[in-house]
Amino acid sequence: MKHIKTSFALATLATLATLAMWAPIVLAQTTVKDAWVRGTVPEQKATGAFMQLQSTQGGKLVSASSPVAGVVEIHEMAMEGNTMKMRAVPGLELPAGKTVELKPGGYHVMLMDLKQPLKNGESVPLTLVVEGKDGRRETLELKAPVKALAGGHDATKH
Repeated sequence: MKHIKTSFALATLATLATLAMWAPIVLAQTTVKDAWVRGTVPEQKATGAFMQLQSTQGGKLVSASSPVAGVVEIHEMAMEGNTMKMRAVPGLELPAGKTVELKPGGYHVMLMDLKQPLKNGESVPLTLVVEGKDGRRETLELKAPVKALAGGHDATKH
């Protein structure tokens, strides 16, 4: 009888271990790579967060938030005639299996009403909400490193 209980316990543990191994793969519809936030200078109240997003089944980035900012929006920068304009968008489509890059001069997450300057080497907690094609929402928690201002990008003009 003891042998049967031990075999059952081992089989149960093996099943749970297998399920735990597959759970992140099954549950993770969207992945985030190379996330970062542009550093700021004193008195600067806004900056951008950038990353690569990929949704296995397709969906839409519908919101973002961070405790370091009073307001967080999904933004698009686009040329209108000869002028570069930035505006908030209600969401960003994530086509199934395709990488969507949020980058300077394009789509990005805008952090406004910053509560303190963001310095090189710090990390910023970000929460992204992605709505799948089935209407289910997925919440992604990440910490994006702050990268110093460099390469001629002037964050005060962002």
